[in-house]
Amino acid sequence: MSRKALSAFLMLCFLVGFFSVADARETIKLGVVTKPGSAQNICAEKFKELLESRSDKYEVKIYHSASLGTETEILQQIQLGTVQMGIITSGPFDVFLPEARVIDYPFLFSSYEEVDRVLDGEPGRLLLKRLERVGFKGLSFSENGFRHLTNNKRPVHSVDDVKGLKIRVMESVLHKELWRLLGANPTPMGWPIYTELQQGTIDAQENPLWVIWTYKLYEVQKYLTLTHHVYSAHIDIANLKWFNGLPPEDQKLIEECMIEAAHYQRRWNRQNEATFLKNLKEAGMIVDEHPDLESFRARVKGIRELDIFRAKEVQELLPLFLRAVGRE
Repeated sequence: MSRKALSAFLMLCFLVGFFSVADARETIKLGVVTKPGSAQNICAEKFKELLESRSDKYEVKIYHSASLGTETEILQQIQLGTVQMGIITSGPFDVFLPEARVIDYPFLFSSYEEVDRVLDGEPGRLLLKRLERVGFKGLSFSENGFRHLTNNKRPVHSVDDVKGLKIRVMESVLHKELWRLLGANPTPMGWPIYTELQQGTIDAQENPLWVIWTYKLYEVQKYLTLTHHVYSAHIDIANLKWFNGLPPEDQKLIEECMIEAAHYQRRWNRQNEATFLKNLKEAGMIVDEHPDLESFRARVKGIRELDIFRAKEVQELLPLFLRAVGRE
C-alpha cells in the first residue's frame, strides 16, 4: 500500500471512529402504558424533543401501548432499573408507597387551579421526595385529569344508581375501596380494557374524557356521568439509582425538561377537554353533566376512617393536602 493510500485509510478510520463516538448517545428507556396521541405520550414525546435538542448525550426511546406491560409492571421495571423512566398514573403508586394515595383522595380538588397550586407547591414536592423511599426519583406531575364514570347498563345520576355495577378500577387499593363504598363491584384490572367492556366482563369504568374518546370507549359504553370523583395525576419518575449516578448538570437538565414537558401536557389536556366532551356527545353517548354529586360525596365521607388511610405515612401527608385545599 502506498504512503498516500495508507494516509487516506488512516484518515478514514479516524473519521469513522470520531463520528461513531459522537453518535454514541446513552439510551433512556421511558415507559408508558398508553398509545400515541394519549396524554402520557404527549408528555413523553415533548420530553424526548426537549432533552434531545438540548443535549447530544441522550436518546429517549419511548415504549408505549403496554409494550412493557401494565403500569404496575412498568413501575416494577423502573424499580429494578431495567427501565430508566416512566410517566405513570398516580393510582397504582399506592401499592409501592401508601402515602401516594393522598393525591387520589375523593373530591380533593375542585378546580385545575387548586391542582396546580398544591402539586406544584409544598405538598406535591414532599410527595415527589417521598418516592425516593421506594427507589423512584419523582420529577414532576403531568396530568390524567378528572375522572368520570361510564357504563353500559343504565343512566347514573345519584350514587344509588351505581349499586351493583361491575366496574373496572385501576390496580390501586384506594380505587377498589372507593368504588366498594359507592356500591359497585370493583375489579382491579390493567390497561387497556376495551375487549372486557365489549364482551360484558365488566359493565363500567371511570377515566378522564380524553381516555374515553381516544380509546373509543363510546363504542362499548352508552352512559357518561361527569362525576369528577377523583383528580388523577401522572407522576413522572426515574429510577433513583440511575438518576443519582448521572452528572449533576445532566440531572438538572433531565428534571427541567420533564417539568417543562409536564406543563406543556397539562395545557394540552385542558385546552382539549371541551372538544373531547363534544365529540363524545356527537358519538352518541348519553351524558349527565350535572349529577347529584352531593350523594356521592356523602357516601364516601367516611373513607378517611378506613385502614388504607390509617398508616402513619399516609396520616403525615393527608392533612397537609387537605389543608392546602381548605378542607382540614
